[in-house]
Amino acid sequence: MKLAIVHDYLNQYGEAERVLEAVHEIWPDAPIYTLLHNPKNLPGKFKEFSITPTFAQRLPFVNTQYEKYFLVYPTAIEQFNFESYDVVLSISSAWAKGVITTPDTIHISYILDPMRFAWQEYHERIERTKRTPLRVAMSFIMNYIRLWDTIAGQRPDSIITLSETVKRRILKYYRRESTVIYPPCDTDFFTPNPNLKVQDFFLMVGRFKAYKHFEIAVEAFNEIDLPLLIIGEGEMRAKLEKIARTNIQFLGKISDEQLLSYYRRAQALIFPTLEDFGIVPVEAQACGTPVIAFKGGGAIETVIENKTGKFFFPQTKAALIDTVKKFDRSKFNPAVSRKNSLEFSKQIFKKKILDFVERKCAGQL
Repeated sequence: MKLAIVHDYLNQYGEAERVLEAVHEIWPDAPIYTLLHNPKNLPGKFKEFSITPTFAQRLPFVNTQYEKYFLVYPTAIEQFNFESYDVVLSISSAWAKGVITTPDTIHISYILDPMRFAWQEYHERIERTKRTPLRVAMSFIMNYIRLWDTIAGQRPDSIITLSETVKRRILKYYRRESTVIYPPCDTDFFTPNPNLKVQDFFLMVGRFKAYKHFEIAVEAFNEIDLPLLIIGEGEMRAKLEKIARTNIQFLGKISDEQLLSYYRRAQALIFPTLEDFGIVPVEAQACGTPVIAFKGGGAIETVIENKTGKFFFPQTKAALIDTVKKFDRSKFNPAVSRKNSLEFSKQIFKKKILDFVERKCAGQL
């Protein structure tokens, strides 16, 4: 079986790239095709992969302004020719599912989410665009993007997705059924250490993007005056730092080893985001640490209320404050959190993905 992997972008390292790593471990000789490739932003192991980017790689300032070229990407991703492959496995939150394959090539797409900025975030983004001519132009442009995305959603022969939340979105926007296979957590790396003493700080981890609503946690901890450590980088960092009080520290981008240490010592992970899945709560639980999460999205599939964490609702500062004030770390057993995280291990993910592809190729799906 000759298999190729397609990925949206390889210019950053996050949850999607961890999925790619796990898939590549199943098929280590498979070449990877992607819109953009910036090796400086990737772990060293990616240097061993065979990676082919599109012509978009040569666009000016694409490494720092790649999101502005979104009108180019439908054409770019369609230029790859997969006639010589038996199977194409795409990992897509936007573009990769739109590759064109022949009837003789099986295309399986692991869809992380329908195109977020075209669907779930569309009205919010339009409302944030203050200049009327630009707002009108964006309305017409996004109509084209949604049409392309809807068509692209019909191209895979089978769709896998990462949560029941996204499964419902795929059915809504593409009218396609999908199979849920939860993304991998490296539970061999993220482990508890009972010799480390739990400290008094709370922890928040992730990219600083508007939809994650980290400002809810910052505003809440401003008011309750408890220590909050925030790990990550992103476009919203300056805004968050500006409103944060001295009990809140921004640690920036750190190593996985440092992240592990913070997970193990935190009172709890704060997760205020309506996320498609959210690997961060699983990593925290793998370290024996409970989670305080917004009750929505992937968190309701990965956190067990009153056993591995607490939920707050609605997605407001007041609701989070109330939950944090009532939180008691002594009521949570690290072993229970650890056991729950093992349901999302890399080993289980790889086994399920391999089984799905083999059954599809054998005509059993």
